[in-house]
Amino acid sequence: MTVSLHIERFHELPIHEFNAEATRPQPAAGAVAWRLALEYGSEQDFGQLWQSFLRTVDPAGVRAVVIGPWWQEGYDSVRAVVEAVTAEAERLPALEALFLGEVTFDECEISWLEMDDVTPLLTAFPGLRSLTVRGGMDLVLQPVRHDRLTSLRFESGGLPSTVVRAVAGSELPALERLELWLGVDEYGGDTTMDDLAPFLDGTRFPALRHLGLANSELQDEIAAALAHAPVVAGLESIDLSMGVLSDEGATALLEGQPLTHLRALDLHHHYLSDELQERLRQALPGVELDLGEAEGGGPDDDDDRYVSVAE
Repeated sequence: MTVSLHIERFHELPIHEFNAEATRPQPAAGAVAWRLALEYGSEQDFGQLWQSFLRTVDPAGVRAVVIGPWWQEGYDSVRAVVEAVTAEAERLPALEALFLGEVTFDECEISWLEMDDVTPLLTAFPGLRSLTVRGGMDLVLQPVRHDRLTSLRFESGGLPSTVVRAVAGSELPALERLELWLGVDEYGGDTTMDDLAPFLDGTRFPALRHLGLANSELQDEIAAALAHAPVVAGLESIDLSMGVLSDEGATALLEGQPLTHLRALDLHHHYLSDELQERLRQALPGVELDLGEAEGGGPDDDDDRYVSVAE
């Protein structure tokens, strides 16, 4: 699987593509999630597009912003985007949600997106409730305190361990949803189980209700650790999808602590045998269980397993 489709909603709002030359009336500033994106070969850079947006739409009412391709031709670092957006933070007091890098594979492969330090997006917007970042190359995050953030999501074909450790080292007392696409070593995904340990003891983020540790070559090890992790008791949903989960990891989940309190368990894109899939269904009758995208399971197929999103 690749990221092939643009999202249609964000922060429970419909996406509206900003067009400075649109002749129809623009929606109310807070009624939509505004998507800003440059066409290939655009004569303006992102900074100019951003300023046009602020002149056209009342920035004081904007609740959600989605940033698509930010380069004119050759791929450029996202640094200029972060600088442009944060420089105008005082004009966006109502901003609650930001998606950086809402880009499909035909615009740029996820692991080719040139990222940078995204910490300023959190420090500049203390009222932010949701931050999603797509892309892992040269991605940087510093440990940060943010009192209102409830959702943090990193989508990557290779998430640097420095970013994972920075998330673990951050103070996010309101965080309810954490999702990490860990990816593969070939594209910078060098996270270890030791790096993930702080997310499992249940004390780091006391408000956490959803934990996603997905798209990983360590999916069996993650499943085995979660089987006995204190954090599980307080969760409503878990996402272990998109990785190389096999019967070994699924068996560990079944033999660990009860999971019947969960509302949802997402295991889609997996390598489970039919027998293990049926055992999961029998053991979790009241849980919304996603076992889609079965890639075939068996003891001799280790070398053929792949995560859902890499390049």
